[in-house]
Amino acid sequence: MALRATVYKVQLDVSDLDRNHFAQYPLTLALHPSETEERMMVRLLAFAMHAGQDVQFGKGLSAEEEAAVWEVDPTGEIKVWVDVGQPDESRIRKACGRSGRVVIYCYTRSAEVWWRQNQDWLNKLDKVQVLQLSVEDGATLAKLAQRNMALSCTIQEGTVYLGESAIQPIILKP
Repeated sequence: MALRATVYKVQLDVSDLDRNHFAQYPLTLALHPSETEERMMVRLLAFAMHAGQDVQFGKGLSAEEEAAVWEVDPTGEIKVWVDVGQPDESRIRKACGRSGRVVIYCYTRSAEVWWRQNQDWLNKLDKVQVLQLSVEDGATLAKLAQRNMALSCTIQEGTVYLGESAIQPIILKP
């Protein structure tokens, strides 16, 4: 019998002072059986960072033709393709061909190694931005994961504060 995804409900309150975007998002996240809570929470962070009317989650790990999070306008044009983890070169190039902008959120201890191995060719791609979470920030995100969450996300001057009542800073490094 195949394992099923675990469903997480999130009430996300976004206050993005950098983009002047303020909204509440009732979200349902599916944690794939092969996905960690840390990865799921990085997806949630990516959603918060790009939150807007046309931003949505992709279908998940098994949908290789989709981003983890993406902004798709009403005409079907992909404005922003967001990947989480350490995608391979062919996936990144395909994302560049299909979207106006690509953002990659790296996390885990191996992210630094992945960046060193790929930074030369990635830096040549104008559309690509790579953001790296520290191991500590990834662990902090994972600790926030609960089946029912009410989270606040404040973004100001490039710093992200995500948490429940005691907002904890998550610092992203380009």
